[in-house]
Amino acid sequence: MEKTSSHSTALAGPSPFEAAQSILKRSKLRPTLAVVLGSGFASLLSKCTVVYQVPYSDIPGFPRLSVTGHQGKLCLCFLAKAPVVILSGRAHYYEGHSMEAVTFSMRVLAAMGIKTVLLTNAAGGISSKFKPGDFMAFTDHINFMGVNPLRAWASPELPRFVDLTDTYDPELVRLLKKSADKAKARLYPGVYLAVPGPSYETPAEIRAFGKLGADAVGMSTVPEAIVARQCGLRVAGLSCITNLAAGRSKTKLSHKEVLETGEAVKPQAARLLEHFVQLYGETK
Repeated sequence: MEKTSSHSTALAGPSPFEAAQSILKRSKLRPTLAVVLGSGFASLLSKCTVVYQVPYSDIPGFPRLSVTGHQGKLCLCFLAKAPVVILSGRAHYYEGHSMEAVTFSMRVLAAMGIKTVLLTNAAGGISSKFKPGDFMAFTDHINFMGVNPLRAWASPELPRFVDLTDTYDPELVRLLKKSADKAKARLYPGVYLAVPGPSYETPAEIRAFGKLGADAVGMSTVPEAIVARQCGLRVAGLSCITNLAAGRSKTKLSHKEVLETGEAVKPQAARLLEHFVQLYGETK
């Protein structure tokens, strides 16, 4: 990971290295795993022993969040006796942030020495196999956001043309499956399609996305996964299916439904993630 922005055409503000150092100097804990908590997953923090926490607003370069359910803080923790970095909440492209800002956290994690990141989110179910409250482990993604987070990024330390053939590490997918079994959660492998939002999709769009091979749809995660891979991180993706996508049910779509389903499954979601962190620690 680059230490300054002097050789990059993308960063004009604080460098990821500067942001990482502002965190690392506060604690001797040096995790190699990070978990980004999207909608429905924030309760994991209740199972953590927090060593140090800081709001995003106090980390140089981190954007401010405006979405309900995203706390906006970074924590150095122990979970299941394993050290881990928890990012509670994320910035979304639809909030008006640049892709540079949306993915800045991934560059900071790499600069902190993180080797693996688990990205979580709430998603709408496209596949007929899904019911609200199910989980999906990413096996691949489709980027329909209309922009790539690597655009204009140039650094001598990092590749510009990133191979995304194996974006989501197969071994991490297996760990997610084992974790779901331990948590007694219904989890399926699948393909996630990312849209810019914030409006929900039309039924015609969902039918088209299904024909393209998408199993679930959401408004995040893919930019972070791309940048994480550029930085050499292993990546896992996990969705909580909080609702059926447009045209898949008679229920009108709303963010309230997303939050309500996330609230209902939060104990199970927290157990799933706790088991994942434990199993990851045992494989090291």
